[in-house]
Amino acid sequence: MNPATNLSSAITRYLHHDDTLPLPQLRKLGLIYSSYRFVVSLFSMLMLYISARTGDGTSLPSFLQQTTLSFYVLLSLILLGLFYVVRKHMRRQLAFGLALDVIILSLLLYTTGNPDLQLTMLYMVVVAASFMLLHGSQALVITLLAIILVIYQQFFYAIANSMSLANLGDALLMSASFLAVGGLSWSISQRLVQLEKVAANHAKEVERLNVINQEVITQMVNGVIVIDKQHVVLANLAAHQLLSLSLVTPVTAQNTLEDVKETHSKALLSNFEQQLNEQHSQLFNACLSVASGQSRAFTYDVPAVANASIFGKLRVQIIPLKDDSKLVILEDLRREQASAQQLKLASLGQLTASIAHEIRNPLAAISQASQLLMEDVAEQMEDGSASTSESNTAITGNHELYEMIFSQTKRVNRIIEDILKLSRQQTATQQVLELAEWMPSFLENYFQGHDIFLRIKTKPIISFDTHQLEQILINLINNGLRYSSYAHPHAYVEIDIYCADNDVIIDILDNGNGVSAGNLELLFDPFFTTDKAGTGLGLYLSQAFCEANQARLLYIPEHEKTCFRLIVPSIKSDNKFQTIEENLT
Repeated sequence: MNPATNLSSAITRYLHHDDTLPLPQLRKLGLIYSSYRFVVSLFSMLMLYISARTGDGTSLPSFLQQTTLSFYVLLSLILLGLFYVVRKHMRRQLAFGLALDVIILSLLLYTTGNPDLQLTMLYMVVVAASFMLLHGSQALVITLLAIILVIYQQFFYAIANSMSLANLGDALLMSASFLAVGGLSWSISQRLVQLEKVAANHAKEVERLNVINQEVITQMVNGVIVIDKQHVVLANLAAHQLLSLSLVTPVTAQNTLEDVKETHSKALLSNFEQQLNEQHSQLFNACLSVASGQSRAFTYDVPAVANASIFGKLRVQIIPLKDDSKLVILEDLRREQASAQQLKLASLGQLTASIAHEIRNPLAAISQASQLLMEDVAEQMEDGSASTSESNTAITGNHELYEMIFSQTKRVNRIIEDILKLSRQQTATQQVLELAEWMPSFLENYFQGHDIFLRIKTKPIISFDTHQLEQILINLINNGLRYSSYAHPHAYVEIDIYCADNDVIIDILDNGNGVSAGNLELLFDPFFTTDKAGTGLGLYLSQAFCEANQARLLYIPEHEKTCFRLIVPSIKSDNKFQTIEENLT
């Protein structure tokens, strides 16, 4: 392939090449070049008058020079103003200004007559700027216009001066220089364009990763806090929830969305830091006291001011970062307790399955034998086969012993049934429940005919195993009705459902005598009961089911009534929901 063909293909590729700088960078360079044009035009006007005065003291510039430079100064000022005011059609403004530069420089070159080094340098700047600021076809047109005007005016000047063509060689050399400068400028501009694209792609990737990181941190169940130079610079939603801190921020009026986001983020962090220092000063000071580059792990008891009955304890891990900041991770120990409870339930299920198989068969035989003996005694008493009083007394005593054996076998069977409930529910199968709809239906099915007063102050939604929640509420409500009947002739139970921070509270209330202070520590132990007819497994099973669902069951001694409180993490809550009050009788 010959050089002419190579040059033609290169020009074709170049003309169809549309890679230019992005608009923000193009505007910056355009403003710089417009300012440069105005300064050069004003400086040329001043230098023209200064050089004219220093000649013989009386000569002035020609009318063509004065008109050309005055027009150039005026248009330069107008173009500079348009670039500041008008943001649209920037490339058209640049193309018009660069073409004007070529025409004005050609007129000035014509007035001087010979190729001038200063004007030649200005031509070079115009050609280089056109290849950086315009599309390839527009820049090539500007360059060819400059070459044609330079060669034409030199050729015309040579004819006007008796066909002296001595300066045509300089004009041709100048034109070749324009092409060389244009090629170099185009190469540099394309590298700048590629660098801008790479930088833009990197910025987009960093922004995308930042959004992903923010979303991951937001959705984490563990609380994340970053402290840098005694100040909190990051805190996710879980940290607010675990520490029971409010998300309320002051309302501010800003001009742009970015300002609103930045101000809102700063207000959140400032509000979080203030609440952390006020309500959890011990935790905050412990984080600040850790030296740079060192890590620490400890257990933090949430104070009562932050509703300690909901979370209780948090595991805190302080991890140093490379920039001397500290990463604080808060972990709710309820999840570990739930996992431990699942393992305990699984182990207990295997044990109880084998125990039940070994015990229930002989227990059934004993129960059946006691029933047969009781029937035999009853037949003897009806037939009157025993005539003496001593025989009647012996038969009656035997009947009481047989009844005692039968009742105790029934009690042992109930104990086995309660323990087997653990093995049947080794893993909690959680479902989304709307308590405002689920609770009335549950009470209607299991406690029809009893006085149960239900008050729902919010519209909470929780995630819980339906069967296990039924077992918990049945145990608690039955206990409330039983112990309430011991203290008063009219037994009833109240159920209050409301939200506290990010948890749903279910209070089971009765008017019984409550739990004595000496029994509080033993309340949830297996086989502990104050009722002779009870098995002592109801509260233990209820607490085990709660822990398996990441909930908590507590006895509240400070309440004016006997209160067992079930605390369940809330999925969402609408505090504007109207209070529901029902009386199931």
